[in-house]
Amino acid sequence: MSSLTKVTVSPHIHSGRSTAGIMRDVLIALLPVTVAGIVIFGLQALLPIVMCVVCCVGFEALFNVIVKREQTIGDLSAAVTGLLLALNLPANIPLWQCAVGSLFAIIIVKCLFGGLGNNVVNPAITARVFMLVAFTSMATAVHPVDVEASATPLATHEMPSLMDMFLGTHSGCIGETCTLALIIGGVYLLARRVITWHIPVLLIGTVFVLSLLTTGFDASASLALIMAGGLFIGAIFMATDYVTSPSTPWGKVIFAVGAGLLTWLIRTYGTYSEGVSFAILFMNILTPYIDRLTRRKVFGEGGAEK
Repeated sequence: MSSLTKVTVSPHIHSGRSTAGIMRDVLIALLPVTVAGIVIFGLQALLPIVMCVVCCVGFEALFNVIVKREQTIGDLSAAVTGLLLALNLPANIPLWQCAVGSLFAIIIVKCLFGGLGNNVVNPAITARVFMLVAFTSMATAVHPVDVEASATPLATHEMPSLMDMFLGTHSGCIGETCTLALIIGGVYLLARRVITWHIPVLLIGTVFVLSLLTTGFDASASLALIMAGGLFIGAIFMATDYVTSPSTPWGKVIFAVGAGLLTWLIRTYGTYSEGVSFAILFMNILTPYIDRLTRRKVFGEGGAEK
């Protein structure tokens, strides 16, 4: 029988893209910031990256063996989680803490909820929040010049020059300092149509506008605030996660503006100098309700009851 005459359930049209293909694009998009992190912070930054990726892939493979599930590491989602987690960590973090964070991300957040597509929150960002609360070593990062532990610019309120912020030559986590590399990765994902512009642009834009109000319309200070911390890596690579972000255009708008507002509130009034992770995690929890609020009505839905 011709494929055009087969009667099947929806969806009837497939884009031809696989989960592995999408995850491969994300890994490619993360290459510039990964290389930049290693160049800026030295080879010591490579150790947490390798540890997190290997542990995430290994833990998922082991879990599937134990519970006798079909092996899923081939979809590359575990590798993406490991790389994202590592890029959100300081280069000088103890490797055993990388293993604990990876275990939390893969087993607790992802696998115990049924695997990819069933997790309620983003595994990498949830593991980072867990590690921020659990480990004091997350409070300091390596400075690329003197290679000593130091507080991030958001914590000290001493901002480097805008060029240093753009190129990433300041203290921070491995993958959050080089804004240029993050933008290159974001442009690649947009060009490949892996993500849309709504969440990254509106999340970063919301924080920028609110920062303008806080700094008395000082554009330079506001630019420094959006380039400090994990705003760009969070907005481009984690807030756009298919599973834990809204699927509708208006849902993405609400999600992004909400995450931006929460980021600004936590940074301005909270006890943590960095609020991106907490903001995205909170909006992940609200995603099902945002989707329900903004979904299009199906033809014939909502008619008068008989």
